[in-house]
Amino acid sequence: MPIIATQGLTMRFPGVTALDALTVSVEPGVVGLVGANGAGKSTLIKILLGLLPPTSGQAAVLGLDIVRDGGRIRERVGYMPEHDCLPPDMPATEFVVHMARMSGLPATAARERAADTLRHVGLYEERYRPIGGYSTGMRQRVKLAQALVHDPQLVFLDEPTNGLDPAGRDEMLGLIRRIGAEFGISVLVTSHLLGELERICDHVVIIDGGRLLRSQAVASFTEASGVLVVEVDEGTEKLGMRLAQTGLRVRPEGRFLLVDIAGESTFDAIRDAVAEMDLCLIRMEQRRHHIEEVFTT
Repeated sequence: MPIIATQGLTMRFPGVTALDALTVSVEPGVVGLVGANGAGKSTLIKILLGLLPPTSGQAAVLGLDIVRDGGRIRERVGYMPEHDCLPPDMPATEFVVHMARMSGLPATAARERAADTLRHVGLYEERYRPIGGYSTGMRQRVKLAQALVHDPQLVFLDEPTNGLDPAGRDEMLGLIRRIGAEFGISVLVTSHLLGELERICDHVVIIDGGRLLRSQAVASFTEASGVLVVEVDEGTEKLGMRLAQTGLRVRPEGRFLLVDIAGESTFDAIRDAVAEMDLCLIRMEQRRHHIEEVFTT
């Protein structure tokens, strides 16, 4: 059963169409929702949580109708909002316990779950400090913990790497991947950084201007292309001229050569040219496609 299914989902605000007849089905796993800022990602999440009624169309989350069953959906789904919404004077452990209690957990179970969840996100030693003294990365982890504390079937993570430095982004992406791989919780994660989602997602849904642009497995987006990337220590320009003389299509790209593959003989031709010219071959590998190409083709 799909974790999310929409049919003709439309959301109009005065002068703006945030979602335009969006029809998509999402299977369990770690799913990326991709689009530029203003593409309709956050609006879609609020509609799926039953917090915002759509202008028209239908949608279901975990088999529950978003209009009739909003409360039941929110019982089974965790939500990490994009913007900071944390009480600065409250310790992380008390805040996460409070969110667990709001989700229906008894007091003892809420405290146990809060401790386990804060340990999972790497805040166990810091859990009694007021949130106002936390770094941006630590606050993002608190938001992730409160989304997970009630053991949901599905979590919505809205731009979870916002404001993080490269190391912090890597750590957050690792946590998200673990949620799906080790805990069996499905994840819908939004981002405008396509390279991040390539690393952690099984499937990607791309929307542009509120419309569905593509819904596809990440593996099919990033399959090997028909181009070889060739890098040598010196002599790149001369090697390119030599390969072109053999009939290969060659294009320079910085310090690399891009060579169209014209059968197995292409590999032999490059190897032989490098050997005959006494060059140092650093790399020869088949280029893979990237999700970004969807927006340029």
